[in-house]
Amino acid sequence: MKTINYALAGMLLLGASSMTWAAGAAEQLRAFVSEVSAATGQFTQRTVDNSGSGSAAQTGNFAFQRQGQFRWEVREPYEQLVLSDGQYVYQYDADLMQVTRRGVDAAVGASPAAILFGSGRIDDAFELSEMPDNDGLQWLQAVPKSADAGFAHVNIGFKEKQPVRLELLDSFGQTTRIDLTGLTPQSAVDPALFIFKAPDGVDMVTMP
Repeated sequence: MKTINYALAGMLLLGASSMTWAAGAAEQLRAFVSEVSAATGQFTQRTVDNSGSGSAAQTGNFAFQRQGQFRWEVREPYEQLVLSDGQYVYQYDADLMQVTRRGVDAAVGASPAAILFGSGRIDDAFELSEMPDNDGLQWLQAVPKSADAGFAHVNIGFKEKQPVRLELLDSFGQTTRIDLTGLTPQSAVDPALFIFKAPDGVDMVTMP
């Protein structure tokens, strides 16, 4: 099953810095949103349904720069790319030779991606609550205030002041687990990473 969710892709690009963090996971997230302007890293993700069956694990790289630019690139077991240049979000499937394009507001909106790319007022769009420590991680839960967000909640686990795991429950009862490694906050990321150039022969589909 080959899926990349625009909103999820944005949320999964969390990183950490050498700043002074608050003790609670929710305050650590707020500090990240307000103080980290760019980051790169790697991810592994897998989606399962409520019966426990699901897709093969996907691995790849990410980069982001506030506000509104990100790159979420699956390298294995197939190639797929979600990229935002700040105006449009592109999803490119190499096997299908197809690109879909939609405006950033439509693709991100009040979604989990707004936590990463927004102005930092995350409490306007999400209810944040601390969760009990589990599996050696500090946890928080973000519940969208919008009824049409398309997901129920996302849990974020921190270890040594870094977000290292995310678990998102969508509206279909599927859970996507993402493990983050090599998180490297930066002052800026190469702007060429956020320029999309469609390969020759690729169909472009514009979504509302």
